[in-house]
Amino acid sequence: MEVSNKYITIKNHVDGAPKESDFEIRAASLPLKLQPGSTDIIVKTLYVSIDPYQLNRMKTTSSSQSASSYSVAINPGEAINAYGVAKVVVSGNPEFEKGDLVVGFFSWGEYCIVKPGGMIRKFDSMGFPLSYQVGVLGFSGLTAYAGFFEICKPKKGEKVFVSAASGSVGNLVGQYAKLFGCYVVGSAGSKEKVALLKEKLGFDDAFNYKEETDLKATLKRYFPEGIDIYFDNVGAEMQEAAVANMNIFGRVAVCGIISEYTNSGRRAAPEMLDVVYKRIRIQGFLSADHFDVYGDFISTTCDHLRTGKIHPLEDISSGVESIPSAFIGLFQGHNVGKKMVQIAEE
Repeated sequence: MEVSNKYITIKNHVDGAPKESDFEIRAASLPLKLQPGSTDIIVKTLYVSIDPYQLNRMKTTSSSQSASSYSVAINPGEAINAYGVAKVVVSGNPEFEKGDLVVGFFSWGEYCIVKPGGMIRKFDSMGFPLSYQVGVLGFSGLTAYAGFFEICKPKKGEKVFVSAASGSVGNLVGQYAKLFGCYVVGSAGSKEKVALLKEKLGFDDAFNYKEETDLKATLKRYFPEGIDIYFDNVGAEMQEAAVANMNIFGRVAVCGIISEYTNSGRRAAPEMLDVVYKRIRIQGFLSADHFDVYGDFISTTCDHLRTGKIHPLEDISSGVESIPSAFIGLFQGHNVGKKMVQIAEE
């Protein structure tokens, strides 16, 4: 049997804000069979993750491309690999059988061949929707959990600020922080998102950064006694303002700098005297560095999900054709929660 496999690729390197004309849908014939002795696996993609960091892989050059195996460059015409959920349709690997549900790195496409050594594993859905494996129980969840607990080292009662708080990671950081016993304020880009943070996710407060002209003064208003922890998803001016309002021994977990991804001239420039004299720790991190806490993360998060203490936010588009617009929307503030695309039904 042979299928026509549709997938997304870039036409050219993307060095500014992504646009529809940067992408194209291609189709290639794919036999659903393997050569004798092959240990490859062919999977049918069900869900794929849509993440801002992919833009750095699409650039002509980025320091991230050589810093992590997850961020290697994508060249025009190549299939784009991404985290997702898939179903095994053909297997030459004795560890996997036809019909197995798996998570790992597949492609922005309908089918994918996974070579030996590829990052793929079977999973137990534990009664949750398959989409949770891409979001709250996937890398977004692990990033939030490890970033907050391992990098920020919170203490009960501390004051926490989360930027891009309605995004895939930020919303979970805020929820973990509240459950831990912290005071939490988030920033987002619309009145609707602000209401969501306060009314559904339990943030103590939130504000629309687009309505603020002086971010330092804004944060002083929301944190009159200072910020202990800043979970940074945006970089640039927001990071400067947060550092200016931090307490002694404050911690900044730098998870992402989405405001700088599309503008190479935009840079965060925190007051370094504050960093020195307040002994502020600013640390970047990747979720892949923290697989040692994966078991705790899954156990804790599943418990919270079952008791309704954590509310997953998912933003799901449908079909391969929707991937470019879904990706572009990340940089225009369109998504609420974890952005993903459902490619096929189970």
